[in-house]
Amino acid sequence: MRKNYELIAPCHFGLEAVLKKEIQDLGYDIAGVEDGRVTFYGDEQAVCYGNVFLRTAERILIKVAQFHAETFDELFENTKAIAWEEFIPKDGAFWVAKAASVKSKLFSPSDIQSIVKKAMVESLKKTYHLERFPETGAKYPLRVFLKKDEVTIGLDTTGDSLHKRGYRLMTAKAPLQENLAAALIMLTPWKKDRILVDPFCGSGTFVIEAAMMAAGIAPGANRSFLSENWSNLIPKKMWYDCVDEAGDLVDLSEMPDLQGYDIDEQVLKAARENARLAGVEKYIHFQRRSVEELSHPKKYGFVITNPPYGERLSEKKELVKIYSDLGERIRSLDCWSLYLLTAYEDAVKDLKMKPQKNRKLYNGMLKTYFYSFPGPKPPRNGWEGEKRA
Repeated sequence: MRKNYELIAPCHFGLEAVLKKEIQDLGYDIAGVEDGRVTFYGDEQAVCYGNVFLRTAERILIKVAQFHAETFDELFENTKAIAWEEFIPKDGAFWVAKAASVKSKLFSPSDIQSIVKKAMVESLKKTYHLERFPETGAKYPLRVFLKKDEVTIGLDTTGDSLHKRGYRLMTAKAPLQENLAAALIMLTPWKKDRILVDPFCGSGTFVIEAAMMAAGIAPGANRSFLSENWSNLIPKKMWYDCVDEAGDLVDLSEMPDLQGYDIDEQVLKAARENARLAGVEKYIHFQRRSVEELSHPKKYGFVITNPPYGERLSEKKELVKIYSDLGERIRSLDCWSLYLLTAYEDAVKDLKMKPQKNRKLYNGMLKTYFYSFPGPKPPRNGWEGEKRA
């Protein structure tokens, strides 16, 4: 008999709505939306589907418990009262991989981790009649969140974060995470019948993610997850069936015009290799080209990009020209749209363009802005002929 869980899917702050829609599109009911996470209801199969198919989540956690605790005694006793044997087998390796606290009386992550582990051990001692646990079996890492003295304990089914698709072995400096790139593309009206160019492509994340989306390649189809080894919770056949379904959904018959430019040939070499590992190298044109050379003969294309931020003072002097050139080239293109992620404060001024929307996002700990400069929509009549011309 299948179990019903409440599953927690963390994501980048500000992108909860994108992840919520993804989860709903998979057919699951939403339990709640908070800053940086979406919770939803699902069974063991939902754990597989969430890990394999969600493009914008960071990981999938099984919500084990939620309770109020203002003291370490309360944290210990409430944790000890959980039926841990329902999750952790006798030989399971278990630990608290991460603890976080916001506006709570208990605020020391290391102390929270230690107390929860001790409480788990005490609980499982009684169940398994052991004084010491071998911890030689499958891994069961926990994550503990405290917010306003409300404790949430989640069992991590994923392992390495979901942004690690398995294709990016080579990276450029300060690479954009794959799940963030996918979410930003989803925030635009881009569809695979439109051209997409990234003139600062780096290791190719935007165009590779766009290619995978266009082809219906599941982001987690070519990687493994911790919970694949949880024979006590998820039948192995569920994983096989999920990956088989992901393979059946791949369709490479109609791929978009995708182009990635950069001025660094070594970076482009990494991008090409990443595209090869993702299975989309045939569908992306990478070229060494500066932003000054950005051009395209066709109409209604998209530029989705993450230009340099200029972290160092010496670099900031170069940014005025980079953003000025980008703005000039966009204006020279016919009916194109620009979507741009940057932490550069003078981006709009140097682009000499007025954004329709400005969304504040956090790229790691760095505050960034996602600017939207949508161009005109193509006419319904005659567009088919023009786009294929």
